[in-house]
Amino acid sequence: MAYAPMQLHLETARLILREWDDSDVAEHRALVGERGGGLPSVEENRRIMERQFARQRETGLALLAVHRRDEGDFIGYCGLTVGRASLDEPEIAYELFRRAHGRGYATEAAAAVLDAATATGRERLWSAVRPWNTPSFRVLEKLGFERDHTSADESGELVWLTRSL
Repeated sequence: MAYAPMQLHLETARLILREWDDSDVAEHRALVGERGGGLPSVEENRRIMERQFARQRETGLALLAVHRRDEGDFIGYCGLTVGRASLDEPEIAYELFRRAHGRGYATEAAAAVLDAATATGRERLWSAVRPWNTPSFRVLEKLGFERDHTSADESGELVWLTRSL
């Protein structure tokens, strides 16, 4: 089935989700560094971003840079990716700086992405979350995702959640 491309500019009451620009690349590098395991080199981060843009061109799906509307600052990303899922039923993904946690930004951004996913003509989304990530479970449950099954990869257990659109 052919799908409409995902909208690349979304706005909510407090956020703007948009395509990445050069000013976001350094911030993305810092966000990746917050995960632990060290800060990627500038070149490695550029390669990560280039792979992401190539996948966007191939799939019509995107991880969008999330900026707070009033402050204008980059706080993370949110969007759709094939990831561990499929083109027909993609995965919703989001990651925010710790300083932006606990304010409802992830839920607000993900709700906008759900609307964008529906507009592409898709009927279901997935999300894969590590068992320790309680905040992500709360976001997904607020958005109507339900636990489906568990699996494991090289980094350990994953809990899969799904939502019909």
